Amino acid sequence: MNYNVAPLTKLINEFSRLPGIGKKTAARLAFYIINQPKENAEEFANAILNAKKTVHTCKICQNLTDKDICDICSDEKRDNSVILIVENTKDVLAFERTGEYNGLYHVLHGVLSPLDGINPEDLKIKELLARLNNTEVKEVIMATNPTVEGEATASYISRFIKPMGIKITRLAYGIPVGGDLEFADEITLSHALEGRHEI
Repeated sequence: MNYNVAPLTKLINEFSRLPGIGKKTAARLAFYIINQPKENAEEFANAILNAKKTVHTCKICQNLTDKDICDICSDEKRDNSVILIVENTKDVLAFERTGEYNGLYHVLHGVLSPLDGINPEDLKIKELLARLNNTEVKEVIMATNPTVEGEATASYISRFIKPMGIKITRLAYGIPVGGDLEFADEITLSHALEGRHEI
């Protein structure tokens, strides 16, 4: 998509590099920015630069923050005897939206995937194990996604945690609310049976 206006084409190309943004959406976003007052465009650009400059990982849980220690880790009301291990920061946001979990987190920033060149040293596993050695954590909840890579990552990490005498649990899987049993795959149905509880 070339509009023979080099700066506009460059802007469209940059937007199209974002995940889930195709050329048409990139063009719409670019035209939207171009049609905004200069102050709005500058504010948008500054927000990107400021976030890139100031956002980094929390030195405890590896979640994203603009401080040394994120708000969750520094909250004294949180239950610091439980750590929920997630793949990425978006997962933390999902659990926080429920309002049901009051423990701490550890963000791996990915899952093991040798085919994609993602090995243990590419994840925040070393930081997790160092953290567990220096705290009074009683339970670790594995909340990696129910994919082959997620399961492999959970199993790999569990091998290091078990000798520490810390309880390891896995999120229950099952049929989503509003789901239809006939369309559920065998693995989902088997996890649903394993995770059943009394009513």
